[in-house]
Formats: sequence, C-alpha cells, structure tokens
Amino acid sequence: MDENNRADKELLIRGLKQMAVCLVLMFLGPFLIHTSLYNEDKPYHILLLVVSIILCIVAIIMLFIGLNTILNSIFKRK
Repeated sequence: MDENNRADKELLIRGLKQMAVCLVLMFLGPFLIHTSLYNEDKPYHILLLVVSIILCIVAIIMLFIGLNTILNSIFKRK
C-alpha cells in the first residue's frame, strides 16, 4: 500500500473518541429518562428529565459528528 491510500490516523483517533463519548451518552440519556420518570414524586424530576433529553440530543449530534470525522479520515477530505 502506498502512502496516498492510508487513512489520517490523528483524524481517525479523534473520530473514535467522539464515538466513545456518543456511546456513553447513548446509555446515560435513556437511563436518566427512566430514572426521572420512575421517581415523579421527587422535587427535581422535571429538571432531570430536561437534562436527560438534552443528553439524548447531544448523543445523536455526536454520532453524526463522529461518523463524519471518521469518513473524512478515510476519504482524505479536510
């Protein structure tokens, strides 16, 4: 393989780190939603529900950003 067909390693590692953050948020968001809906008698369940919905939205955004970064590293678009 010559040098022109290789992926940019730094960009690939950054994309994989973004996907790791996305994975954590993909589990944390729904867990917090379930927790906030299960404990409706607690005083801060609305705040926790809003924060968990924001975390789910950020997880989806991080998914697209991470995939875009990985694809840019493979196909050499900067």
